Amino acid sequence: VAIGPPPVFLGQAGSYVIFAKSGVSTVPSSAITGDVGLSPAASAALTGFSLASNPAGTSASSTQVVGSLFAADFTSPTPSLLIAGANSVTTAFNDAAGRSNPTSINLASGGIGGLTFAPGLYKWTSGVSILSSITLNGTASDTWIFQISGTLITASGVQVTLAGGALPKNIVWVVNDAVTLGSTSVFNGVILAATSVTLATGATLKGRILAQTAVALQMAVVTVNL
Repeated sequence: VAIGPPPVFLGQAGSYVIFAKSGVSTVPSSAITGDVGLSPAASAALTGFSLASNPAGTSASSTQVVGSLFAADFTSPTPSLLIAGANSVTTAFNDAAGRSNPTSINLASGGIGGLTFAPGLYKWTSGVSILSSITLNGTASDTWIFQISGTLITASGVQVTLAGGALPKNIVWVVNDAVTLGSTSVFNGVILAATSVTLATGATLKGRILAQTAVALQMAVVTVNL
Protein backbone atom coordinates (compact mmCIF):
# COMPACT_ATOMS: atom_id res chain seq x y z
CA VAL A 1 0.00 0.00 0.00
CA ALA A 2 1.42 3.36 -1.05
CA ILE A 3 2.14 5.90 1.68
CA GLY A 4 1.90 9.64 1.09
CA PRO A 5 -0.38 12.07 -0.74
CA PRO A 6 -2.12 11.20 -4.03
CA PRO A 7 0.24 11.68 -7.00
CA VAL A 8 0.28 15.03 -8.84
CA PHE A 9 -0.97 14.60 -12.42
CA LEU A 10 1.37 16.37 -14.86
CA GLY A 11 -0.75 16.03 -17.99
CA GLN A 12 0.96 17.18 -21.19
CA ALA A 13 3.79 18.69 -19.12
CA GLY A 14 4.82 15.13 -18.30
CA SER A 15 6.08 14.79 -21.88
CA TYR A 16 9.07 17.03 -21.09
CA VAL A 17 12.09 16.78 -18.83
CA ILE A 18 12.30 20.60 -18.91
CA PHE A 19 9.43 22.96 -19.64
CA ALA A 20 9.63 26.73 -19.26
CA LYS A 21 7.48 29.64 -20.32
CA SER A 22 10.00 32.43 -20.92
CA GLY A 23 13.34 30.78 -21.70
CA VAL A 24 15.77 27.87 -21.35
CA SER A 25 19.49 28.62 -21.39
CA THR A 26 22.61 26.50 -21.10
CA VAL A 27 26.27 27.22 -20.55
CA PRO A 28 27.85 24.37 -22.56
CA SER A 29 28.08 21.75 -22.22
CA SER A 30 25.09 20.52 -20.29
CA ALA A 31 23.66 17.01 -20.71
CA ILE A 32 19.87 16.69 -20.92
CA THR A 33 18.03 13.41 -21.40
CA GLY A 34 14.42 13.96 -22.46
CA ASP A 35 12.50 16.59 -24.43
CA VAL A 36 12.63 20.34 -23.76
CA GLY A 37 9.55 22.54 -24.24
CA LEU A 38 9.23 26.33 -24.35
CA SER A 39 5.97 28.30 -24.60
CA PRO A 40 4.76 30.99 -25.08
CA ALA A 41 8.33 32.18 -25.77
CA ALA A 42 9.84 31.53 -29.19
CA SER A 43 12.95 29.54 -30.11
CA ALA A 44 15.19 32.62 -29.78
CA ALA A 45 14.83 32.06 -26.02
CA LEU A 46 16.48 28.62 -26.28
CA THR A 47 20.03 29.89 -25.85
CA GLY A 48 23.37 28.12 -25.77
CA PHE A 49 22.10 24.97 -27.52
CA SER A 50 23.28 25.57 -31.13
CA LEU A 51 19.91 24.38 -32.41
CA ALA A 52 19.49 22.38 -35.62
CA SER A 53 15.91 22.39 -36.93
CA ASN A 54 14.38 19.18 -38.27
CA PRO A 55 13.21 19.20 -41.93
CA ALA A 56 9.56 19.63 -41.00
CA GLY A 57 10.32 22.56 -38.69
CA THR A 58 8.38 20.97 -35.83
CA SER A 59 11.36 20.51 -33.49
CA ALA A 60 15.09 21.06 -33.14
CA SER A 61 18.05 19.05 -31.92
CA SER A 62 21.19 19.86 -29.97
CA THR A 63 24.33 17.94 -29.13
CA GLN A 64 23.52 18.69 -25.47
CA VAL A 65 20.09 17.02 -25.59
CA VAL A 66 19.21 13.34 -25.99
CA GLY A 67 15.73 14.18 -27.19
CA SER A 68 14.14 17.10 -29.02
CA LEU A 69 13.58 20.78 -28.29
CA PHE A 70 10.24 22.47 -29.01
CA ALA A 71 9.31 26.16 -29.04
CA ALA A 72 6.14 28.15 -29.68
CA ASP A 73 7.22 29.41 -33.11
CA PHE A 74 7.87 25.96 -34.58
CA THR A 75 5.62 24.40 -37.22
CA SER A 76 2.21 22.94 -36.35
CA PRO A 77 1.26 20.86 -34.40
CA THR A 78 4.03 21.96 -32.01
CA PRO A 79 2.46 25.28 -30.89
CA SER A 80 -0.82 23.70 -29.80
CA LEU A 81 0.97 20.88 -27.98
CA LEU A 82 3.08 23.43 -26.14
CA ILE A 83 0.02 25.47 -25.14
CA ALA A 84 -1.37 22.29 -23.59
CA GLY A 85 1.99 21.75 -21.88
CA ALA A 86 2.08 25.26 -20.45
CA ASN A 87 -1.48 24.91 -19.16
CA SER A 88 -0.57 21.58 -17.59
CA VAL A 89 2.38 23.15 -15.77
CA THR A 90 0.04 25.70 -14.20
CA THR A 91 -2.59 23.08 -13.35
CA ALA A 92 -0.04 20.76 -11.73
CA PHE A 93 1.47 23.63 -9.75
CA ASN A 94 -1.95 24.69 -8.42
CA ASP A 95 -2.81 21.10 -7.54
CA ALA A 96 0.41 20.47 -5.61
CA ALA A 97 0.39 23.88 -3.92
CA GLY A 98 -3.23 23.49 -2.88
CA ARG A 99 -2.92 20.16 -1.06
CA SER A 100 -4.13 20.30 2.54
CA ASN A 101 -3.56 18.47 5.83
CA PRO A 102 0.25 18.47 5.79
CA THR A 103 2.29 15.92 7.69
CA SER A 104 4.45 18.78 8.99
CA ILE A 105 4.43 22.59 8.91
CA ASN A 106 7.65 24.65 8.97
CA LEU A 107 9.85 21.72 9.93
CA ALA A 108 13.24 22.93 11.19
CA SER A 109 12.16 26.48 10.27
CA GLY A 110 13.08 25.66 6.68
CA GLY A 111 16.70 24.66 7.37
CA ILE A 112 16.24 21.00 6.54
CA GLY A 113 19.84 19.88 5.99
CA GLY A 114 20.69 16.50 7.50
CA LEU A 115 17.08 15.31 7.86
CA THR A 116 15.43 12.11 6.67
CA PHE A 117 11.90 12.35 5.24
CA ALA A 118 9.29 9.63 5.32
CA PRO A 119 6.56 9.84 2.65
CA GLY A 120 4.13 12.69 3.27
CA LEU A 121 3.09 16.28 2.62
CA TYR A 122 5.49 18.86 4.04
CA LYS A 123 4.68 22.57 4.11
CA TRP A 124 6.75 25.70 4.76
CA THR A 125 5.39 29.23 4.89
CA SER A 126 8.87 30.57 4.14
CA GLY A 127 11.86 29.55 2.06
CA VAL A 128 13.76 26.28 2.44
CA SER A 129 17.53 25.81 2.45
CA ILE A 130 19.35 22.48 2.16
CA LEU A 131 22.87 23.11 3.42
CA SER A 132 23.77 19.47 4.05
CA SER A 133 22.54 16.27 2.44
CA ILE A 134 19.05 14.89 3.12
CA THR A 135 17.43 11.49 2.57
CA LEU A 136 13.96 10.53 1.35
CA ASN A 137 13.20 7.02 2.57
CA GLY A 138 10.29 5.05 1.13
CA THR A 139 9.24 2.46 -1.42
CA ALA A 140 8.79 2.80 -5.18
CA SER A 141 5.07 3.50 -4.71
CA ASP A 142 5.35 6.06 -1.90
CA THR A 143 4.93 9.79 -2.53
CA TRP A 144 6.23 13.11 -1.22
CA ILE A 145 5.06 16.68 -1.78
CA PHE A 146 7.14 19.60 -0.48
CA GLN A 147 5.17 22.87 -0.47
CA ILE A 148 7.53 25.84 -0.19
CA SER A 149 6.18 29.41 -0.05
CA GLY A 150 9.55 31.09 -0.62
CA THR A 151 12.76 30.11 -2.38
CA LEU A 152 14.42 26.70 -2.46
CA ILE A 153 18.23 26.76 -2.27
CA THR A 154 20.73 23.92 -2.00
CA ALA A 155 24.37 24.40 -1.09
CA SER A 156 27.22 23.24 -3.30
CA GLY A 157 27.82 19.50 -3.18
CA VAL A 158 24.63 18.72 -1.27
CA GLN A 159 22.75 15.54 -2.18
CA VAL A 160 19.06 14.70 -2.01
CA THR A 161 19.45 10.95 -1.60
CA LEU A 162 16.74 8.32 -2.16
CA ALA A 163 16.52 5.17 -0.04
CA GLY A 164 14.27 2.12 0.11
CA GLY A 165 13.38 2.21 -3.58
CA ALA A 166 11.95 5.75 -3.66
CA LEU A 167 11.59 7.18 -7.18
CA PRO A 168 12.10 10.77 -8.40
CA LYS A 169 8.78 10.73 -10.28
CA ASN A 170 6.94 10.38 -6.95
CA ILE A 171 8.61 13.43 -5.37
CA VAL A 172 7.20 16.89 -6.07
CA TRP A 173 8.82 20.15 -4.97
CA VAL A 174 6.27 22.94 -5.48
CA VAL A 175 8.04 26.25 -4.94
CA ASN A 176 6.35 29.65 -4.97
CA ASP A 177 9.60 31.49 -5.76
CA ALA A 178 12.96 30.77 -7.40
CA VAL A 179 14.90 27.50 -7.15
CA THR A 180 18.71 27.41 -7.09
CA LEU A 181 20.64 24.14 -7.00
CA GLY A 182 24.25 24.68 -5.95
CA SER A 183 27.30 23.60 -7.91
CA THR A 184 27.91 19.82 -8.06
CA SER A 185 24.75 19.22 -6.01
CA VAL A 186 22.57 16.16 -6.70
CA PHE A 187 18.80 16.56 -6.63
CA ASN A 188 15.86 14.21 -7.12
CA GLY A 189 12.23 14.92 -7.94
CA VAL A 190 9.86 16.99 -10.03
CA ILE A 191 10.34 20.74 -9.54
CA LEU A 192 7.21 22.84 -10.07
CA ALA A 193 8.43 26.43 -9.80
CA ALA A 194 6.36 29.61 -9.89
CA THR A 195 9.38 31.54 -11.16
CA SER A 196 12.88 30.48 -12.26
CA VAL A 197 15.05 27.42 -11.79
CA THR A 198 18.86 27.65 -11.90
CA LEU A 199 21.30 24.74 -11.84
CA ALA A 200 24.79 25.97 -10.99
CA THR A 201 27.96 24.47 -12.46
CA GLY A 202 27.94 20.69 -12.42
CA ALA A 203 24.58 20.27 -10.68
CA THR A 204 22.65 17.06 -11.42
CA LEU A 205 18.89 16.52 -11.33
CA LYS A 206 16.93 13.31 -11.85
CA GLY A 207 13.28 14.12 -12.41
CA ARG A 208 11.75 17.09 -14.23
CA ILE A 209 11.93 20.89 -14.18
CA LEU A 210 8.61 22.62 -14.91
CA ALA A 211 9.01 26.37 -14.50
CA GLN A 212 6.61 29.24 -15.06
CA THR A 213 9.44 31.59 -16.08
CA ALA A 214 12.98 30.55 -17.09
CA VAL A 215 15.37 27.65 -16.60
CA ALA A 216 19.15 28.26 -16.58
CA LEU A 217 21.70 25.44 -16.73
CA GLN A 218 25.45 25.79 -16.22
CA MET A 219 27.19 22.64 -17.42
CA ALA A 220 24.43 20.74 -15.61
CA VAL A 221 22.99 17.23 -16.00
CA VAL A 222 19.21 16.76 -16.17
CA THR A 223 17.75 13.29 -16.68
CA VAL A 224 14.09 12.36 -16.84
CA ASN A 225 13.33 9.50 -14.44
CA LEU A 226 10.15 7.55 -15.07
